Amino acid sequence: MFRSPNPIAAAAAAFTAVAIAVAPMTFPPAMAQAGGADSAARWTETQDSAPAHPRVHTDSDVPITMSDGTVLKANVYRPADSSGQPIAETTPVIVNLTPYSKTATPVLDAMLNVPVLSDAVIDFFRTFDLSDIGLGGVTDLTKALPAGVLRAFAVDRRLVQSGYTQVVVDVRGTGYSQGTWQVFGEREQQDGVEVIDWAAAQPWSDGKVGMNGISYSAINQMQTAERRPDALKAIFPIVPGSDLIRDVAAPGGGLGVGFILPWVTGINSSKLAPSPDALFRGIDPQWLADRLADPFTFFNVLLNALATPDLTNPELATVLDGDGTLRQAWLGHPERVNIPTFVYGGWHDIFAYSSPRIYDAIDVPAAKKKLIMGDTYHFTTGSGLGLPGGPPRLDVLQRAWFDKWLKGIDNGIDRFDQVTSWQQGNGWVSTAQLPGAGMGHRRMYLNAAPSGTTATSVHDGSLTADPGASARLTVAPGLATLCSRDGATGTGGALALLDVCGKDSRISETTALTFTSAPVTGPTQISGPINLHLNTVLDATDGFWAATVNDVAPDGTSTVLTSGQLQASLRAVDEAKATRSANGDYTDPYPALSLDSRQPIVPGEPTTVDIGLTATDALLQPGHRLRVDVYSFNFPRGLPLGPFRIESELRPQHLNLDPAQPSWINIPTDGRANW
Repeated sequence: MFRSPNPIAAAAAAFTAVAIAVAPMTFPPAMAQAGGADSAARWTETQDSAPAHPRVHTDSDVPITMSDGTVLKANVYRPADSSGQPIAETTPVIVNLTPYSKTATPVLDAMLNVPVLSDAVIDFFRTFDLSDIGLGGVTDLTKALPAGVLRAFAVDRRLVQSGYTQVVVDVRGTGYSQGTWQVFGEREQQDGVEVIDWAAAQPWSDGKVGMNGISYSAINQMQTAERRPDALKAIFPIVPGSDLIRDVAAPGGGLGVGFILPWVTGINSSKLAPSPDALFRGIDPQWLADRLADPFTFFNVLLNALATPDLTNPELATVLDGDGTLRQAWLGHPERVNIPTFVYGGWHDIFAYSSPRIYDAIDVPAAKKKLIMGDTYHFTTGSGLGLPGGPPRLDVLQRAWFDKWLKGIDNGIDRFDQVTSWQQGNGWVSTAQLPGAGMGHRRMYLNAAPSGTTATSVHDGSLTADPGASARLTVAPGLATLCSRDGATGTGGALALLDVCGKDSRISETTALTFTSAPVTGPTQISGPINLHLNTVLDATDGFWAATVNDVAPDGTSTVLTSGQLQASLRAVDEAKATRSANGDYTDPYPALSLDSRQPIVPGEPTTVDIGLTATDALLQPGHRLRVDVYSFNFPRGLPLGPFRIESELRPQHLNLDPAQPSWINIPTDGRANW
């Protein structure tokens, strides 16, 4: 959704800050090129070769009038000759709908195209590495720049010069477009269709339109494609979401404060600045009136949801009314998409829940849909692409995708591997499907018996093939999750800069119950969504649970593979959307997350909850162990809404380990596991 201006500023700062020479560092031995080395090299050469058209012609603040009279503003970038005049030929059009102000586009374009310096800085970041001093998260952020992420975020000059027109449009109510920001509302979604129709009808257009962009601009690609405008022929969504409540707004019923609050603040701030052209030509009075009428869009919803003690508060209902206008607008229908779609997602991105589901749901032949899942957070999108052994850069893949589906060039991108995944604990792998082939499910039980693998967690338990003896374990809310991979995910990656937090859970585990398996004796794949079934006891009428599944190395490093969370009173499952494995256990319990289905806890009585953990793809190496961490608080990834937080009194919570009503995790594995 939801990408704040911060990643642009961070990448730009990193780009411009390089003023010293650093000796090149050595890459590890290259793996086999994901997706095919020959094709990747050919697509990269095509993108980086001398352009067909030497310059780019820009028309700023071009008005596009919507059917309700609201005027959106766009920058139009067209291929031009050496004198700067746009070419006479018609071209395919690439549309990017952004809430982050199209004014940033020419700034980023200029930054990426400084002669000599731009290439030198990008080459520097390909080998820049601070992981030896515990700053691998900083390295991951800088690796996004040579991955082509900024060209995909803003205008791609090379794409335009190769014979495309690019149209960057301020979403209604943002940038210099008129209207009220709808935050993915129905009217905003209709705008997407009308912009596509407008682009196809322009004299410089050949009638074929594609869409590109990251995060918010990936979500509205999906929403527009679901409505099937005739001219839209292909899309390239990078970190898209499709179930926005479960992705980031309120996953498991806990408000995603680590991302949502700064994101809403950023959009509302940037929308108050007129475009540079407007400062010279005069401010649009309707734009000004619209901004004055609604300067703080969505703040009322967030503040009321966090602060109100009243379950009947209408703003709370906005978030927790499953049939309400907002919730329905935020629930995508990727099964309606019928055009070629290339999805990029990250295993620790805020939209990790949706990205693989989008790929699975799109109903087109295999040649027309592809998925890459990287080892990335939201702000490190694309990191590692274009390096030895990995898939090509995002701008390279985007160019190849549009060349195939908008220009009809037989470049082989349709034969690119169906799924390319950074398999955690292993590296880049290519496969025909996700979850991986041959996955079965097995229960592993939470057992109070000590595993002997940690002395710092609240309780060191085991993960075993059979339930253990009865025990009651207690865990209290704490703030150690500020230093955790889940905290990093919930802040877009901002808390991942230190490896001690982003790549090791031992600090956050000081407020967790841990359950650790015996070491595996051979490589063991875990691939797919995971469900954690807990038998709980609370001392209040509500509580909050969070869990992670970790890969524990022989040296004790505990690395999160996936995570989930749940407000206890919102545990009711939507059976129509939940999924189960062949053994009958949930794989994705899909809680309804609505006030209508809320089930308050009876204090002191056992209550079972099912916590869905986002799909993952990982390989446990011999000697490594699987661990489940259980928390009773998960700030900043999720904060209980006002009434629920008040009811819980933030009291300690209990796991009731009982062989007659056991707690267990349903693990998707390839059967090679030997615990």
